[in-house]
Amino acid sequence: MRRASGIGAIFSQAVADYAGISSSDLECLDFLNLEGRATAGRLAEVTGLTTGAITGVIDRLEKAGFVKRERDEQDRRKVFIVLIPQNIARIGALYMHMQQAMLKNWESYSDDELRLLLRFATQGYETMLAAAEELKKTIANEPAKGRSARKLRPKN
Repeated sequence: MRRASGIGAIFSQAVADYAGISSSDLECLDFLNLEGRATAGRLAEVTGLTTGAITGVIDRLEKAGFVKRERDEQDRRKVFIVLIPQNIARIGALYMHMQQAMLKNWESYSDDELRLLLRFATQGYETMLAAAEELKKTIANEPAKGRSARKLRPKN
């Protein structure tokens, strides 16, 4: 799992570099792709980021031409973040080979095995989301001076 996660992060960074955005912004874009369209609050919820951080992500993705903000027709106070399909397609094309290979791999599994893998992946996501929340609490509880002075340098 760590190897898959690591190579996924490296692959994601290469795609993000090509797209001219940060790797974390690309991951947020993928969450938005999974959601269809979403509010900033919903993106914060599924990513574990704060609404303030998500606002910055949306601003950068909008500037890069990947998303736009649309007001809800019924409630003009509500704003949805929507993908711009033709620009997303540029990024999606980079994933075609991997997607085809994964689909071929999945064909070798039974329905019961696929259900187990889906449960495993879903629980992994939920565990990571909870871990991200705990990490935010840990970092928030550190003295500000310690955080800014020493990032995560090893102790001597």
